[in-house]
Amino acid sequence: MTETSYGDALAVVTVTYSPGETLQRFLETLTDATTRPVQVVLADNGSTDGAPQAAAETWDNVALVPTGGNLGYGGGANRGVAGLPADVGWVVVSNPDLEWGVGSIDTLLEAAKRWPRGGSFGPLITGRSGEVYPSAREVPSLGRGIGHGVLGRVWPANPWTREYKQTETDIREREAGWLSGSCLLLRREAWDSVDGFDSRYFMYFEDVDLGERLARAGWQNVYVPSAEVMHIQGHSTAKASSRMLAAHHESAYRFIADRHRGPLWAPVRGAVKAGLTLRLKAQDR
Repeated sequence: MTETSYGDALAVVTVTYSPGETLQRFLETLTDATTRPVQVVLADNGSTDGAPQAAAETWDNVALVPTGGNLGYGGGANRGVAGLPADVGWVVVSNPDLEWGVGSIDTLLEAAKRWPRGGSFGPLITGRSGEVYPSAREVPSLGRGIGHGVLGRVWPANPWTREYKQTETDIREREAGWLSGSCLLLRREAWDSVDGFDSRYFMYFEDVDLGERLARAGWQNVYVPSAEVMHIQGHSTAKASSRMLAAHHESAYRFIADRHRGPLWAPVRGAVKAGLTLRLKAQDR
């Protein structure tokens, strides 16, 4: 890989797929998230509602980048980052159904000074009613993943889910196994070192995979709860909930299978696939 020397400019890349009115709030609140000039890239996966096009025409700092089809979240983000100029050394990748807290991006950038090996930085993420989303988690091991997958819905307080979601961990600035891809500040040098998201993940687990690969490459994933954003989840996926549920299970299997290759692990992969299939059928009723 050819190394590139990047500048200190900032860009925000968001993947759009008919985001509706949430995109307007995203852009309005972004103006108070940082005092720095910011270039916004809408990596559009085939929107039909006209919202990305309208935003690009209205906002001077917003560029529309059609990806050529629905590439999924990771693939769309990769396409958006790839087109950024070399002066951009800091990239925020985020969902468009997000409202930024005042100074949230500047707070993440300040944290980056304290963590010189930080490759990704994630804020505290809340929902509409103020509940804190567990956005800084441990990478799911085989045992932890199975325990959470089987018992997470029927026994939310089970030890595997608690460990995975880190629900009993203090909300403090710390290193995490991975951070939610719904809002990530990325050091572009770190992003390049692992070639960004693995685009084989259409949706879900691309952020888990990214966090693990960053750590393997010597970078840190840093949770910065002093920065806060609100995520209005599910706008673009509400009409395709069954498909998204299937995508989640497919990505979960890919994540496990990629880390347990070869004939010796074939029975385990088969058991995991069968278990995920049964879980999907049960949830999709």
